[in-house]
Amino acid sequence: MTTIGTPGPVSLDLGGRTALVTGAAGGIGRACALRLAAAGATVRAVDRDAAGLEALAADLPDGTGGSIEPRALDLTDLDAAERAAAGTDLLVNNAGLQLVRPIEEFPPEVFHQVLTVMLEAPFRLLRGALPHMYERGWGRIVNISSVHGLRASPFKSAYVAAKHGLEGLSKTAALEGAPHGVTSNCVNPGYVRTPLVERQIADQAAAHGIPGERVLADVLLADAAVKRLLEPEEVAEAVAYLCTPQASFVTGVSLTLDGGWTAH
Repeated sequence: MTTIGTPGPVSLDLGGRTALVTGAAGGIGRACALRLAAAGATVRAVDRDAAGLEALAADLPDGTGGSIEPRALDLTDLDAAERAAAGTDLLVNNAGLQLVRPIEEFPPEVFHQVLTVMLEAPFRLLRGALPHMYERGWGRIVNISSVHGLRASPFKSAYVAAKHGLEGLSKTAALEGAPHGVTSNCVNPGYVRTPLVERQIADQAAAHGIPGERVLADVLLADAAVKRLLEPEEVAEAVAYLCTPQASFVTGVSLTLDGGWTAH
């Protein structure tokens, strides 16, 4: 009988490439930064959490082919975000935030902040990165979207709106970038084991009026066939695949990692 082991990392050589990952201090962004550095890239790790970025850089294993360059930055400073992306070969738009409230109770200033960080900042980062990618005739744009970029859920108006907008921005970049050797795709996770999801559990408990221990099974994973949280490293491997030469024909798509949620 043949035993199938746990698959290893996809083969990827990014030596000589410069990557930028937003929201890199934790969760999916942290996993992506470490994965791309392991493949040999120089990774500009962007986050407003300076201490988290320093911890990320310290956790890079000795002997790793690439490197981590911590860059503390608040993405609501859109001009600074655009400047930070200049000269990058690979852009991972990952930074995000979440608030769970009914529309009529949703603070307008938070709605504005979510759209700024999760949609307008990716647009400005693209503006900064694309000239270099076009000049070199190669580039990879990976937008960490969500199942909520494809489906809506109640009480998440800002997040759903931002992710749906990111899907359209990604497709537009794919069409414009194709003649220049640049691909643009979304990765669409379900619920991932991150601090953001941990905070959502408390918010959802309040919104639905149920105990926190029921939120994971009865709300977050109710429509998933695979009843577990996705791990950040699994998302990072999907990002890595989209950066391989074998994925050069994959552009303008949404790669869904949702445990069967959208199969309904």
